[in-house]
Amino acid sequence: MATTPPIEHFVWDELPKEAVRPGVTRAGFRGDNALLVMNWLQPGMQTRPHSHPFEQISCVIKGKLRFVLGGEVIEAQEGSVIRVPPGVEHYGEPMDDQPVLNLDIFAPFREDYRHLVEYQSAAQTRK
Repeated sequence: MATTPPIEHFVWDELPKEAVRPGVTRAGFRGDNALLVMNWLQPGMQTRPHSHPFEQISCVIKGKLRFVLGGEVIEAQEGSVIRVPPGVEHYGEPMDDQPVLNLDIFAPFREDYRHLVEYQSAAQTRK
């Protein structure tokens, strides 16, 4: 008889957060093959252009995000979805004086972000 996988339910605002740098915090949630990272971005935050070997899909949940992707500027508003191909330099920052809530989805799972989802393993051992 097959076992049913455990149900995992969490609320973003209640998850452990990592302070990345002044003005940027994040929390993670994982499935078997994908990772979701919620980012809280404050106006005036320092940007850090970067690239990685993972496909990334960025969703603007709240606020307006200036997203620079491969040198092109995208003015993304709530509800915007942006695909970042592997290896393309990118970064985002709030466009005005309001914070931005941005959800990044990575596939496959990023091992370098495993620390963001360690609480899920701990939650499983408590059940």
